[in-house]
Amino acid sequence: MATATNTNLVTPTKTPTHRSHSSRKHAESSAMDSGDSKSRFEAYNRLQAAAVAFGEKLPIPEIVALGGQSDGKSSLLEALLGFRFNVRDVEMGTRRPLILQMVHDQTALEPRCRFQEEDSEEYGSPMVLASAIADVIRSRTEALLRKTKTVVSSKPIVMRAEYAHCPNLTIIDTPGFVLKAKKGEPENTPDEILSMVKSLASPPNRLLLFLQQSSVEWCSSLWLDAIRDIDPSFRRTAIVVSKFDNRLKEFSDRWEVDRYLSASGYIGDNIRPFFVALPKDRGTISNEEFRRQITNVDGEVIRHLREGVNGGFDEEKFRPFIGFGCLREYLENELQKRYKEAAPATLALLEQRCDEVAADLSRIDSKMVSMSDVAHLRRAAMIHAASISGHIGAFIDGAADPAPEQWGRTTIDEQLESGIGGWPRVTTDVKPPNSSLKLYGGAAFERVMHEFRCATYSIECPTISREKVANILLAHSGRFSGGGMTEAAAEIARDAARSWLAPLLDTACDRLAFVLGNLFELAVERNRNHGMNKVDMDGYIGFHAALRHSYNRFIKDLSKQCKQLVRHHLDSVTSPYSQVCYETDQQGGFAAPITLFNTHNSAQVSSSFFELSDGRSTFQEAVSRDQENIPPEINGGQQTTPGKNADTKEALRESQLTIPETPSPDQPCDAVCAGARKKDHGNGNEIVGGRKRQSRMMAAAVRYADPLPQQNGVLFGSNDINSRPGSAYSDICSAAAHHFARIREVLIERSVSSTLNSGFLTPCRDRLVVALGLDMFAVNDDKFMDMFVAPGAIDALQNERQSLHKRQKTLQSCLQEFKNIARAL
Repeated sequence: MATATNTNLVTPTKTPTHRSHSSRKHAESSAMDSGDSKSRFEAYNRLQAAAVAFGEKLPIPEIVALGGQSDGKSSLLEALLGFRFNVRDVEMGTRRPLILQMVHDQTALEPRCRFQEEDSEEYGSPMVLASAIADVIRSRTEALLRKTKTVVSSKPIVMRAEYAHCPNLTIIDTPGFVLKAKKGEPENTPDEILSMVKSLASPPNRLLLFLQQSSVEWCSSLWLDAIRDIDPSFRRTAIVVSKFDNRLKEFSDRWEVDRYLSASGYIGDNIRPFFVALPKDRGTISNEEFRRQITNVDGEVIRHLREGVNGGFDEEKFRPFIGFGCLREYLENELQKRYKEAAPATLALLEQRCDEVAADLSRIDSKMVSMSDVAHLRRAAMIHAASISGHIGAFIDGAADPAPEQWGRTTIDEQLESGIGGWPRVTTDVKPPNSSLKLYGGAAFERVMHEFRCATYSIECPTISREKVANILLAHSGRFSGGGMTEAAAEIARDAARSWLAPLLDTACDRLAFVLGNLFELAVERNRNHGMNKVDMDGYIGFHAALRHSYNRFIKDLSKQCKQLVRHHLDSVTSPYSQVCYETDQQGGFAAPITLFNTHNSAQVSSSFFELSDGRSTFQEAVSRDQENIPPEINGGQQTTPGKNADTKEALRESQLTIPETPSPDQPCDAVCAGARKKDHGNGNEIVGGRKRQSRMMAAAVRYADPLPQQNGVLFGSNDINSRPGSAYSDICSAAAHHFARIREVLIERSVSSTLNSGFLTPCRDRLVVALGLDMFAVNDDKFMDMFVAPGAIDALQNERQSLHKRQKTLQSCLQEFKNIARAL
């Protein structure tokens, strides 16, 4: 907020002797104040230059000039400098900010202007020709915009001007607001300029100097709202009404002038704008003439308000805010006041920054030393790898830090990010419990395991064609008693389990590997925030990449091994030698009865034929149903082997014969079993030798000859209109479905779950640190150092050290100056 400056000095009424002594004392005090002010100004100028060069964010008191294009910012800057350099010809305020460091130097009878080098705190040689200043501003702006491929840039140009007729003042001139982009520029250029200016004006340490020409009414100001967004109460804003002489002719009475000067109702009652008019003559004139014209314009404005307006104006209230001289004095005093107030805080901040830069230098020195100390690097790398391994084990055991809300994943996230998608051949939507929660580590692992179980139990055994059943069954009929229906059903179930469960097992291993692979990133984050051993490994990109690669390879190897193990279990339960399909409740612990189709315990295997085709008119239908499965009549108590002549072989007794049984597809298997039981009752002799094992298996299975219940509501072939209940095809499909469910249950509950847990989680807990150590550290020194010393790494560190050393030197110099200023205060 602008405040009035009392320019009327009261003459003391004392004796000449005392007045002379008081004058000398006042002059000495003024000289001391002037010297202190100049020292503060010079110190802040150097600090500002260092901040620009090194990118330091220091809350230095600064003045930022802003306003619309053609609102007079360039003319105001020239007036403050005290000389013209055609700055408006290059429109410098439209593309890059310009920091003008004005230094009042009594010895500089001609302006000495120097530009700070880009990305350096050094200044170039002084420039004598004022016209060359505009050329430098134009060339630097165009070069930076070409390099950054932008239309505006917030990186400032710093110019230091030393002159006997300029104040000790620093102003940041910003690009002017525009409503429309120039021809050939992007349409969003006005928005880019507005956004950049707001970012420059937002820091609270900056005083805003807002210019608006007098022809704009307060109620229709285009940019006043933008300033209000930055500084709502205008507490750090000085409002300047430029080109005030253009408005003077509209005033005729005092009340009109006073109402306009007060700007009441628009910017607040306590805010006093400055009203400034500058020379309009842009001809070639000397610097001295230019300054004389500025003074004359101020006098003409005051004379017009006093003499050209009826009643004049309220001079006591508004005179300190009219004219360029008043604005210049206010800005210089306000900046010096802010410098003085900010000196203690600036001193403390400089001490902090010096300590931080010293710490950075120490870190660089340590890193350069460690890069030549292989033993130190090995020790630090081992500690870091062990720490990462420990964090991964903690995640598996249930650690929930960092926050799962940020780092965890839902089931859908895991499917999408892993690229695996859903479960193969599963058509239902599998949603395990907690699928919408963001989990990681052991919790996510168990969720995938449960999802795998849900997906596996949702699978129904594929539909079996009659041709496939016929091929398998007829091949078994000649090798097993009772036509081999039990063995054929088991073989169908085993084949379905191998083809349908194997892809699910592979997918489960891939999903679990993805869950564990994500733990590396979490371990790095947890180690950064809560690492017990604070080993500085930052910046070693090659080492971190190698560690990540080694971990990923470890998880990939675990996945490969687990796939082999679960495939082995699948092969075991689907082997022809496996008794899974024949286990009873007591053996397997599962309440699922086994249906066998023929319990005939015959000593010899005869040829049996099962009709499984869709045709209803077959050769078997030509035989009377009453005669099916009825032993042929005994001729004289003797029977010859089918296919053999009676005179070629000795007739066998009836008890030694095997009666071929050919059930009809329409005949229930119970009838077959009943016939078999009837024949067994008449057969009192049991063949010894290798046939006893088969007889015991069949005898154990006959106890469970009840019809099969439906598995998952589906009986294979039950939807076929030709699959009549009780037919051979229907029963074999039903038995195959039961065997498939039994194989699946035994595989999942007995083998896979424990295998995946021991195959993934146990190695991650117990063997990870050893595996990483062998992979990364069991190498010679040359190969080990390849992870740390990249080509040009030493040179890069040396360059960084030189830059930090230079910054430290500059900041320490500024710190010493501010210590001297603090002592003077």
